[in-house]
Order: sequence, then structure tokens, then C-alpha cells
Amino acid sequence: MSILATADALQRPLISLSIPVLNEADNLDALYGRICALATKMADRCDLEFVFSDNHSDDRTWAKLAELASQDARVRAIRFSKNYGFQRSILANYMHARGDAIMQIDADLQDPPELLERFFELWKDGNAVVFGVRRKRQEGPLLNAFRRFGYCMIDLISDHSIPRDAGDFRLIDRRVVQALLQVKTASPYLRGMIAGLGFNQVGVEYARDSRTAGKSKFGVARLVQLGLTAVFNHSTVPLRLASIAGIGMLFVSAIGATYYVLLKMLHPDLPRGIASIHVLVLFGIGLQSLLLGIVGEYLLRIYLILRAEPVAIIESSINFAPADLKL
Repeated sequence: MSILATADALQRPLISLSIPVLNEADNLDALYGRICALATKMADRCDLEFVFSDNHSDDRTWAKLAELASQDARVRAIRFSKNYGFQRSILANYMHARGDAIMQIDADLQDPPELLERFFELWKDGNAVVFGVRRKRQEGPLLNAFRRFGYCMIDLISDHSIPRDAGDFRLIDRRVVQALLQVKTASPYLRGMIAGLGFNQVGVEYARDSRTAGKSKFGVARLVQLGLTAVFNHSTVPLRLASIAGIGMLFVSAIGATYYVLLKMLHPDLPRGIASIHVLVLFGIGLQSLLLGIVGEYLLRIYLILRAEPVAIIESSINFAPADLKL
């Protein structure tokens, strides 16, 4: 290699493609073909590496990754000892990526990797976070409306603004990764964590494609669970709800007591209301249980942070030196 070619290679930034996978064997060939074509197209601007995290797939995903890695040193992969969840899988990839910037994509190709070209330009312009905003989804109107409502509610009650209709399809600068790894949380909600870090952030609208193969791992139950994680991780509104509800109940009780005293004065022969007492007691018990449950969610998160479990446990790795494994 000539001196000029060596200097040019040193000046080109390294971009890591972070790709969490779970039973995505049928998608890997199509994905690998597109990211290789992308690497060739952008070879004059940057170098790429492909960092996979396998959430303990039970199909041929890991074998397929080993096959690709044996042919291409850019393919690097870690396999977890069990399924640690999608958000932890992304965070583990961030910890093991070497790039000056890291782009998160899904293996199902619903988010086009070719958008890296646009993300890269905005990153070079000084934006530390470039995220995709889903202008259109290939899914039913009911589920789409449910997602939009969830994003809206999370943004409204969050302590800081969280982009709406934005998922985990993003490019982040190395500085953001370093700041992100200083945050201690047992249940990461990365789009909220990254939004709360600050830095220059910009969104890029795109139309999301349909899944290439396989089935989605995110049903309604998983979406609700992720939404609750977002609320409890990034909002103090539920905790303050206890104080607001307490004040409200005192106010309603004072009005009710005044009403019954006046009613008794006007109608001395009024019978005692057993039913109303039972209703009030049951309502009070239900409200207290709800508020204790909310407080319990926050206490659980404190407990898990103090327990300090690793993000994930790595069972196997490909194209990683032992010293490079950080979990």
C-alpha cells in the first residue's frame, strides 16, 4: 500500500453497524448483501464494520454469522447466554463497537441501511445524534394508531423531550456512547436515554419497509412493556400522582363531609348510608393499592441498579480478542 493510500485510510472514519439479532437466519443473506454494497459505495468516505449481537437464537442465526465472519473480517459477533431483551442487546453492541460513530439497524431490513449516507452527512455536519423518523409504516391502522398514541403520551409526561415516531434506527457519535455508558439502569430505554443526554440531534424522515422474512418479535404486550419502561425510567409524573391523588381525595372528602352534615341538618330522619360507606372504603383501598404499585415500580428499579447485574453475559464471540469483551 502506498503512503498516500495509507494516509487516506487513516483519515477515513470507521462507522460501526450495530445489528441485534434473534432468530433472523432467513434475513442475514439479504442484510449482508445490502450492507456490503453500502460499504463499497461509501468506501471513499468511511470504513464499515458489522457488529452483531445474538440474543441466544435457537435457529441457525449463530451458525450463519460464523459462516459470514469466516469470509469477512468486518463481521464481528457476540452471543449471549440467554435472551436479555432488545434494548440490552443494542447497549451491548454499543459497548463493543469500535467506530467513530455507530449506526443501529434491525436485521429484518424494515429500516433501510442505505440511509447511512444521509446520516453520515448530517453527522459530519456536527450532529452527534441522527435518528430516523417513521413517516410511514407497513402495518395495520389500529396498531399504527396505538403506537402514535404511546409515543405522544411518553413524550408528554417525560422529564425531557423524546422524539415521536422515532425508534432505535439512529447514528450516534462516539461521545454519545461514552456518555451513555455512564448511565446506570437495569432496564434501558435507549431512545429516552439518548434524548436526555443532549448534544446536537436531528431527525430524518423515511418510509419504513415491510419485514423481509420471519416474524416480528414485538407484539402489543411487548410494546406496552417497553412503553411502561419508558414512563418509569424518564418521568416522575407517576410518583407525583400519589401527592396529587391524595390532595384530590382530601378535597373530595371535605366536600362530601360538608354535604352530608348539611343534609343531616335539613333531614334529621335521614337513614344512615351503609352502601356509600362501603363504596368509599373500597375506592380508597383501590386507590392506595394503585399508588403503592407505582411506588413499587420505582423501588424495583432502584433495587435492580444496586444489584448491578451485567448488561448481558457473553457465551461466545467471533472476531473478538478476549481483551475486547467488556461485559
